Amino acid sequence: MISKAAGFRSYKVQRGVESPERYLLMIEWDTLESHTVDFRQGPLFAQGRAVLGPFFAPPPGVEHFPPAQPPGRSTRPRGT
Repeated sequence: MISKAAGFRSYKVQRGVESPERYLLMIEWDTLESHTVDFRQGPLFAQGRAVLGPFFAPPPGVEHFPPAQPPGRSTRPRGT
């Protein structure tokens, strides 16, 4: 369902080693707005929540992370 959302790139699910009852879901979007506006405010969000909601103990925490730059690498485009 989420793979049909505009701006969706990929997802990854990992199970905790120390806490195997916990899972980490990482979703990659084209832009922050692809998630926060296009998906969260669109019909696919409610559909997905209806399917996945019962599997969440508390509501899931949501955080956004930009791609990390390796140490010593500039975030400026080359040649500037």
